[in-house]
Amino acid sequence: MKEPMPNPLVLAESVNDPRAEIWFAVPASFIELPMEDFIAPSDSPEAERLRASLASLIEAAPDGVPRRQFIAQLAFGQELFKALREGGTSYCSLGLHRDDAEGGDGRTLISLLTVAWRGIAWSPPSVSAARAVATAEQHTHIEYADLPCGPVSISETVRIPTAASGLAQTPLLQIHAHLPHPDGRRMAVLTLSTAAVARREQYRSIVNRIAELVSFESPL
Repeated sequence: MKEPMPNPLVLAESVNDPRAEIWFAVPASFIELPMEDFIAPSDSPEAERLRASLASLIEAAPDGVPRRQFIAQLAFGQELFKALREGGTSYCSLGLHRDDAEGGDGRTLISLLTVAWRGIAWSPPSVSAARAVATAEQHTHIEYADLPCGPVSISETVRIPTAASGLAQTPLLQIHAHLPHPDGRRMAVLTLSTAAVARREQYRSIVNRIAELVSFESPL
């Protein structure tokens, strides 16, 4: 399960967004999910664009129960995106990886990568990076590093969704990279979530590589 960065890098349109506050690169195996389209007001151009793109998928689903289940899953996804946005998430992508590492069976592994912002009390970035995991519960495999964007702490958690969440009751590995902004008042948190707990080393390598390429200034 090797996930090199594309070479040369493919630039997304958002790289020139004047509102952008963080720049990073992800492996080609990640597909950005249109969060803004899913949570846009129903009468907005974004919502209309989403309905148009999903119409063919809905029509392709068998009529009856399968189609209703598909629509219900879309609605669940919309609620998930709303919850992520309320939690400060500004980016979300789906990772599809072939399990071809030693002992793998070649099946497709799925992960979810998010980038969220958190407001923090002012402190030097090195202190903020350490504090992010020192005061957090259940974080393990903690590592600190000085990267081009500044200090970063990388840690892991393994959680089991509650029954009320509607998700499968299977362990979920989450690898977090806490990257304090140079202004000392906010922090970017990269989180890679996957049910493939046995591949923690490979997923941690992906997070490390993404964190190495983070910049709080436009690279252009």
